[in-house]
Amino acid sequence: MFQVIFNTISAAEISQLDTMDQLALLASFKVTPDLLENPDGESFGRVERKGKVLFRYRAGDHRVYFSMEEGNVIVHRVLHRNTFSDFLFRSTQLPVTEDEELAGSGGFWKLIEDGEKAKRVE
Repeated sequence: MFQVIFNTISAAEISQLDTMDQLALLASFKVTPDLLENPDGESFGRVERKGKVLFRYRAGDHRVYFSMEEGNVIVHRVLHRNTFSDFLFRSTQLPVTEDEELAGSGGFWKLIEDGEKAKRVE
């Protein structure tokens, strides 16, 4: 079992959710080594750019973006799906997956970098 660590940004984002939504999201967020090796593309995805690997977990209307570090799940962002749906609609009409589009988006990686720089909440 992995320890899940939120940074101050992702902790603030999840705390903005209704308590029941928080509980449902956290209860369904089950990361296993097998899912990380073979993401299903639906609930779990993999985003990579310049050798940096980030995982996406889709839970209802929310997306949890995280990385693995020393056996821990480091949550960088918890975002509402419409944030990326709107972005994808405006930015491209290419027939690619959400994960492929995000991998090429500088704005997405800026969000993640801001999360990485934020203080961790343990």
